[in-house]
Amino acid sequence: MGTSWSVRAIAPPAGIAHDIQAVLDRIVAQMSNWEAGSDISRFNRATPGAWRMLPPEFATVLDAALGVARASDGAFDPAIGALVDLWGFGPAGRVARPPDDTAVAEALDQAGHQAIELDMLGLRARRTRRAALDFSGIAKGYGVDRVADLLRSRGVRHFLVEVGGELFGAGLKPDGQPWWIDLEAPPGAPFPPVRVALHELAIATSGDYRRWHEHAGRRYAHSIDPATGRPSTNGVRSVTVLHPSCMHADAWATALTIAGPDAGLAMAEAQGLPALIQSDAGEAMSAAMREMLD
Repeated sequence: MGTSWSVRAIAPPAGIAHDIQAVLDRIVAQMSNWEAGSDISRFNRATPGAWRMLPPEFATVLDAALGVARASDGAFDPAIGALVDLWGFGPAGRVARPPDDTAVAEALDQAGHQAIELDMLGLRARRTRRAALDFSGIAKGYGVDRVADLLRSRGVRHFLVEVGGELFGAGLKPDGQPWWIDLEAPPGAPFPPVRVALHELAIATSGDYRRWHEHAGRRYAHSIDPATGRPSTNGVRSVTVLHPSCMHADAWATALTIAGPDAGLAMAEAQGLPALIQSDAGEAMSAAMREMLD
């Protein structure tokens, strides 16, 4: 996934680190666009219209991704892989200059979750046009969830799992305290520190300061707006979402980032999500987040 992982656990069994790595390696083998032989890469190379069998984990993530795409009115979209590549944030690496309008329009014409058909009962999917899947906004969260499931299955009840900055906490620390997490503010932002306790909760953050390119003095963030096919310019600096599922927290953090400060907050309220949105316009919390911090 191009990142690191860490686990803090109370009385973990011997060999658990090896087993955790195996879980994450399996997810990479299925969902990494950086691996030419992964299931997602093979799916993206398949002829449009042809059904492809999917591993159960891949199907689970695709089902969740399509669900968030529909619920967010496309603010989160797992089928904009070609646009991610076009702007230099995919496996091909950074581009020399931003794409022109024609290239963006052509990639946008093929993109979109509406082009993906999923048959969960049959564990198969197909694309109706050359829309390319990209699970960068959801796979890390799914990895956190699967590691948490592994720890529970081995009898571990008190732990904190982190994959690339997305976290899930369960139980308590040895001193009886919960797993406290300090939310980092975007660099140079004047927002006050926020601390949350993770008790059977996951947390995910999406920010425009994490991955970006600069060309001719202009900054291009990695968050691509599926509506325009271009990096988002709505002023959102950072979005944090809490959820029992890190997979869903991960996807919704992306969705709220793309939706923007006002629409994103309205979306969080409609979904009942604890969310913190930090933007050029200031800081806003959903009602569920304020209740959690009170």
